[in-house]
Amino acid sequence: MNAKLTKSRQRAICSELGRVRLQLLYKASVHGFTGAAFHQQCDHRSPTVSVGYNNSGFVFGGYTKQPFNQSGGFVNDDKAFLFTFTAEQLLKYPVTGPGNAVKMIGNSGPYFGEALVLVHGSKPVVYSSPGNYYNFTAAEMHGNDLNLTECEVYQVEESSELERPWRTIVWESEKRAGLIESIKSYKPTVSSVTQARVLLIGPVGAGKSSFFNSVNSVFRGHVTSQAISGSSSTSLTTQFRSYSVKAGREGKPLPIILCDTMGLEESKGAGLDIDDLNSILKGHLPDCYQFNPSAPLHPEAHGYHKSPRLKDKIHCVVYVIDSCKISIMPTGLEEKLDAIRRKVNLMGIPQLVLLTKVDEACPLVKEDVRNIYKSGYIKEMMQEVSSRLGVPLSCIIPVKNYSEELEVDTDSDILLLSAVIQMLRFVDNYFDELSDRMSNMQTKEACPASRPMTAGTDPNLLTWMMSDGASGRTGPQ
Repeated sequence: MNAKLTKSRQRAICSELGRVRLQLLYKASVHGFTGAAFHQQCDHRSPTVSVGYNNSGFVFGGYTKQPFNQSGGFVNDDKAFLFTFTAEQLLKYPVTGPGNAVKMIGNSGPYFGEALVLVHGSKPVVYSSPGNYYNFTAAEMHGNDLNLTECEVYQVEESSELERPWRTIVWESEKRAGLIESIKSYKPTVSSVTQARVLLIGPVGAGKSSFFNSVNSVFRGHVTSQAISGSSSTSLTTQFRSYSVKAGREGKPLPIILCDTMGLEESKGAGLDIDDLNSILKGHLPDCYQFNPSAPLHPEAHGYHKSPRLKDKIHCVVYVIDSCKISIMPTGLEEKLDAIRRKVNLMGIPQLVLLTKVDEACPLVKEDVRNIYKSGYIKEMMQEVSSRLGVPLSCIIPVKNYSEELEVDTDSDILLLSAVIQMLRFVDNYFDELSDRMSNMQTKEACPASRPMTAGTDPNLLTWMMSDGASGRTGPQ
């Protein structure tokens, strides 16, 4: 059902009730203009907002905290009120006789005192008698037009919506175009590396492959499904894949490669093997390598890169986490993620977290993806991920992958592109760190008396940097 009450009028009503949202329960044009249909949909639900519409353009109704029933008597409600709209402005009429605020009548719709009844006598009409426990004028309330074109009843629900977004994001097509151009023009700081390599790691079904498909869809202009994705208890990705995104079907490859892996599983001997992960990070694994959880990659295996260069290695690691499953993440899986994170930390590779399926986790976001940073619930989920995985909140990016859509939309694109931009910024951090360490090593070569290399310094770093060289770049803004 689609709500007839506009968003601005919903906000006006909700502003009187606190941090809440309205959920449509009953729509007379769908369920019927009868008391029976109204009670079937609305009995024992509370609080509620009832709204009537007439041909004269009036929108009016009432609020009660009491659940509807068919007892035939009055119920007390000192918070009840009637309302009407003048343009988008809400006019409110508080109850004057709380003991008779709402009457529970079986053959009518919402029945406020003896003053206002919607779907009166199971007909698409209004009963109006100002002064009976509510004071208003009929002309102001409904323009003396007592014929209903529609009647709706909404349940009032607690909302996680914050007063203002806690992260700033611009939801405009110009912003989307700017993000796309920034990604297209990106160049790594190292001349021999033309494409940043980003590794996606996460539990089975978290949305790793779907993220690549979604990013690919943004640049194709419609939803695509190049990487195998879907719902399964075991990983649908069984090979190591390096996906290069193109700027359109016939366009040039973008300066980023998304590497997809087998999903993580809680039990030992299942899912991505930690030893295979080590080979991936160091650039040893060939594309299309078939994972075997019971036997990690052997150096003598076909296609094994024995001497990977900097362009073959992973430059940023991204953990993909399903926001619907954070609170029920198994201990074994959390321990695996912690072990991986520690290994990646030792290698000096920057790490991000993608929080997926945010629309499934939060009704506010499902209603409008622009609410992503106004959702208190999503922020709480991100804080829990930060605590459980040991990553700063600034390193956690919520996204909505394309799953059931056929066409892309600007708002989802902006979230996806913003995530890619953040990955490229972290890749920059990786190359900048390598450059700084190289400079320090060269200084020590020139000054033998300086302190020796620490255990954390990669002995191959100087060789990589000298052979791969540095260059200017155009980074993501």
